[in-house]
Amino acid sequence: MARHTQKTALQPDREPFSVGLFFFSTAQATEQAVKSAAREVQMATACNERKSIQGHPCFGGNHQKNGRMHLAVAPRCNIKCGYCSRKHDCANESRPGVTSRILTPDEALIKVREVMASELLGPIIKVIGIAGPGDPLANEETFETFRLIGAEFPHLIKCLSTNGLLLPEKIDLLQEIDLHSLTVTINALDPEVAGRIYSFIHYHGVTYTGAEAGRIIVANQLEGLRRAAEYGMTIKVNTVLIPGVNEEQIPLIAARIKELGAFVMNVMPLIPQSDFADVEPPTPARLEEIRSNNEKIIGQFKHCRQCRADAVGLIGQDVTIGEGGCSVKSLSLPAPGA
Repeated sequence: MARHTQKTALQPDREPFSVGLFFFSTAQATEQAVKSAAREVQMATACNERKSIQGHPCFGGNHQKNGRMHLAVAPRCNIKCGYCSRKHDCANESRPGVTSRILTPDEALIKVREVMASELLGPIIKVIGIAGPGDPLANEETFETFRLIGAEFPHLIKCLSTNGLLLPEKIDLLQEIDLHSLTVTINALDPEVAGRIYSFIHYHGVTYTGAEAGRIIVANQLEGLRRAAEYGMTIKVNTVLIPGVNEEQIPLIAARIKELGAFVMNVMPLIPQSDFADVEPPTPARLEEIRSNNEKIIGQFKHCRQCRADAVGLIGQDVTIGEGGCSVKSLSLPAPGA
């Protein structure tokens, strides 16, 4: 009886310990579960990112096997970049802003049908992009074209390249048409520097120049990028390297866009023309140095060929689409099953 009494007397001392141990173990288990869930989310995110760029040659996909088709349906532009000239068209000239002709949305759909029916191009085209020759977001034809393409070719990745001025107010519409990949050209974070790069911007009926233009466009680019990332779009940022103008801005851009959700960055060399016709472009060694430094911050896309607004085919091996179909310039396709 005494033993029983002693045992009973000990129980109050032991129970709090066992209960405390139970809660301690539960807290540990909860913490481990949270960490495990976080790891799973990170792995899923990485997996989704790999899937998201798998077919896109300009976002890290296999650019030797996967091609893209740019549709020149957007002639109007709302800014004047100092490095941009849209005055010339040469069949052998490959640079942004150049196209043989402007297409209507219906004509663009016909071109896509021709290309997808081609034994040569059909199997390799994975992406339909609109990149000009103006700014796609300043042209309603952009959205109508994507609607037509999406209805008939839903498996093709929709891609758009923009200067970002109208991105915050158009991002919901881009989500509605199921845009997958977005490229935003951001050349500076400092409004003063941006004001040197953009001769003017035309925004909501008002023309701005200098630092005020820079302030508006930079703010809109960053806000639009942030909202695109929230929608889950795969985002690339293009930056034109202009020696003596924005070199110091480039690592700052890299850090900021990474923070906002960009996937990859494409630092492109200046093509000397227009306002910057007398500026010496960066040497290949200098370009590689900047890209390598940036790679410590965000992934770098290094296969860009600064292609035309009507480019079709593999990167660097474009095909001319004429009224009678496709004519090959220099297209070497991968072997079947490669």
